Amino acid sequence: MVDRRRSRPLQVGAVAIGGDAPISVQSMCITKTADVDGTLAQVYALKGAGADIVRITCNDVEAAQGLAEIVPRSPVPIIADIHFQYRLALAALEAGVQGLRLNPGNIRNEEHIKTVAREAKDRGVPIRVGVNAGSLDKDLLEKYQAPVPEALVESALKEVRYLEEVDFFDIKISVKHSNVPSMVESYRLLAQAVDYPLHLGVTEAGPLPGGLIKSVAGISTLLLEGIGDTIRFSLTADPVEEAKAGRQLLEYLGLRERKGLDLIACPSCGRAEVDVIRVANEAQKALEELNLPIQVAVMGCVVNGPGEAREADLGIAAGRGRGHLFVKGQVIRVVPEAEMVTALVEEAKRLVEEGVEARLAAADKDAAAMAEADRGVLLQTQGDANRVEIKRKAVAETAKG
Repeated sequence: MVDRRRSRPLQVGAVAIGGDAPISVQSMCITKTADVDGTLAQVYALKGAGADIVRITCNDVEAAQGLAEIVPRSPVPIIADIHFQYRLALAALEAGVQGLRLNPGNIRNEEHIKTVAREAKDRGVPIRVGVNAGSLDKDLLEKYQAPVPEALVESALKEVRYLEEVDFFDIKISVKHSNVPSMVESYRLLAQAVDYPLHLGVTEAGPLPGGLIKSVAGISTLLLEGIGDTIRFSLTADPVEEAKAGRQLLEYLGLRERKGLDLIACPSCGRAEVDVIRVANEAQKALEELNLPIQVAVMGCVVNGPGEAREADLGIAAGRGRGHLFVKGQVIRVVPEAEMVTALVEEAKRLVEEGVEARLAAADKDAAAMAEADRGVLLQTQGDANRVEIKRKAVAETAKG
């Protein structure tokens, strides 16, 4: 992986952004902010799914009043999402939010923006300049004739200048686009122009699975180039799915420590000795409920399974009506096929409680021998099949001659 772009640090409440801080996951509540209990319930659900920061709309006076009750009870920093009415930004600051998001496309009065910045500065609250291709400044849209990357970046830089002119520098920026290549290019251009932290996202990505694919494509491309300090999956789905996907992506890229399950499984093939898809789905459902921070493998055959998945903390491979349960590639138990998922789940709990070395030491004494015997039989069967095929081809060639 390339070196990460060095951005200036800032704080959103207790969460550090930029600098050497871990990349954070954000999501947004879909509740009405005036519904304090309902919104708080969603905030807690988002935190449980992996969100570090949650954005909440502040679109009317009742929402601002709701924020005043939500913020002190929230388990994560709250960012107020502001559109059109700058006075609502001031009300959100009064409510105690830890961050603001302003859209340059719909708060266009320079003095209004600067008024908000001065108040935010006095309170030590950062502002995200949130440019969106769907609400681009009308003058810039007329200039460029389309929400091209250059237009998004110019909009962001214009807003940033307003903030800087009142000595406000606790800024992070997003330039979101629903078109993945345009989104990627926008952030690349912006990363060259400023050193402020960047919040990544593909806006209006849509429902699953397409929205997930688009978000992963755009966000991952930039993260692997070292660009990005916070991320959000903007899905037409339960926001808990956004937080979960964002957290998993960072874990898969090695950018955050694993917090939950990482289940890997072979795609299945004609060599599989079990219904891999069924077993993997059953295992994932059971293990996700436990929320164990381990990598688990489900493999379809015992010939290659333990070796291919030897880096997994735990796994199981199927063969001859039995399952080979292994820890770090070493078979510790052989169980009946019908008990594969149950054995996998029980071993996962023990592994987290006791550790790898303890579970390897507790391996059944005959497990390795049984596993080797199963592999030998399957290899012999495959060898016989190969010889039959070779002989068939030889006979066919002879017949042609």
